[in-house]
Amino acid sequence: MRLDDEQESSHYEVQDGRGGGFGGGLGGGLGMLLPLIGSRFGCGGIVVVLVIMVVMGMNPLSLVGGGGGQPVQTERPASTELTAVQRTSLKVLGSTERRWTDIFKAQGQEYPPPTLVFYSQNGQSGCGAAQSAMGPFYCPADQRIYLDTDFFNEMESRFNAPGDFPIGYIIAHEVGHHIQTITGEADRIRKAQQRVPEAEGNALQVKMELQADCYAGVWAARDTNLMEAGDLEEGMRAAQAIGDDTLQKAAGRRPVPESFTHGSSAQRMEWLRKGLSTGDPAQCDTFNGAI
Repeated sequence: MRLDDEQESSHYEVQDGRGGGFGGGLGGGLGMLLPLIGSRFGCGGIVVVLVIMVVMGMNPLSLVGGGGGQPVQTERPASTELTAVQRTSLKVLGSTERRWTDIFKAQGQEYPPPTLVFYSQNGQSGCGAAQSAMGPFYCPADQRIYLDTDFFNEMESRFNAPGDFPIGYIIAHEVGHHIQTITGEADRIRKAQQRVPEAEGNALQVKMELQADCYAGVWAARDTNLMEAGDLEEGMRAAQAIGDDTLQKAAGRRPVPESFTHGSSAQRMEWLRKGLSTGDPAQCDTFNGAI
């Protein structure tokens, strides 16, 4: 990818070793839980939580205004403290912000960008614990993308998907989940999943993931100066490597389509390619018709 001239996003946080971050993290999640704790256990329960936070070295004041999934203003480290992979990630995020801002603006809407949270090994999100084994993920509760950049080393060593475009693909995929959240699509699907058996719920989740793959392709197609020779092949290799059937085979298991939650390798490649070839988010409707 041609990222030298891309401007880094300013919407990021870095969590320290305890997952507390340079502001937020666990505090935001507890902030949303305090009303529930109070109604269940009374004021005494809230006091216990606050005492535990003090013992853990956390600031109880971080709970104030931490609910509602709203981003928390945080202190950011100086740019010189960021690693090369983090800088690349922020350039990708900045590019997605500009492309999706244009798309939303054309529809008369405003695009609220997500925040990218860097953590190492273990962290905390508004959706619970963040662990490197989980891979990158998006938390709709706080509208943040959580990323342990060591995952990209694993993409190269374990999944044989080297290159910089897989970094862009993965981050843009998580941004795709952010699009689903702010448009209400994610909430609609989650409610539908609660009304159906597990296999049908998994099928709906697959459609969510494939749509996010397509949105990742739309981002790359819209940034005409971004793609260079070999990027398409890198993207297809990455999509193939993280398909459910490929991962189940790698684990020594027989692929069971009813258990898929992200889609087969062929499906992921197909929808990433569709986004890349059309550059049109309207073509990313995985919920109508066969996938």
